[in-house]
Amino acid sequence: MTYPSILPPSSTALEKALEQTAARILDFPAPVRAVWSPNDCPIELLPWLAWGLSLDNWSSDWTEAIKRERVRRAIPIARQKGTAASVRAVVQSFGGSVAIREWWQQEPKGDPHTFNLVMNLEQDGVPASAAFVDQVIAEVSRAKPVRSHFTFTQGVTAKAGIGLVAAVRPTIYARLSCTAPAA
Repeated sequence: MTYPSILPPSSTALEKALEQTAARILDFPAPVRAVWSPNDCPIELLPWLAWGLSLDNWSSDWTEAIKRERVRRAIPIARQKGTAASVRAVVQSFGGSVAIREWWQQEPKGDPHTFNLVMNLEQDGVPASAAFVDQVIAEVSRAKPVRSHFTFTQGVTAKAGIGLVAAVRPTIYARLSCTAPAA
């Protein structure tokens, strides 16, 4: 197959032959849309996509779902950086839930520019490891307003049910007749 030339008409035959050889070598499908999509990017290229989107932190220990969610939310988090919404988005990108109470929402009011953070983090239905929680806290520290300080509490989600338990005990009743003796 001959590829259209981009060389000037005064090019030598060797230059034209090199151009055709290079064109054949470089003629491979490049799925650019798939590589830049967090959903379709091959897992081995995902760290490079995260780097391209300026994610501050990356860990090979994360599950694939967390990696893809972190990349998916990278731009919205960067746009909202320094707000409570960005802190919520960071925790949600790790698969957790968060409750934030800022200083003016506390009773009595707390110190200015402080907030309380209660996070529920789970990995595959079990509470998250300490190293994972430390990574999430580091990301929260990057996303929060710079002047703000926070106290962290880890919440635990528990599920319980109410059931009815009954037991049956067979009993035989006998009627006893007692008469007083005749005197």
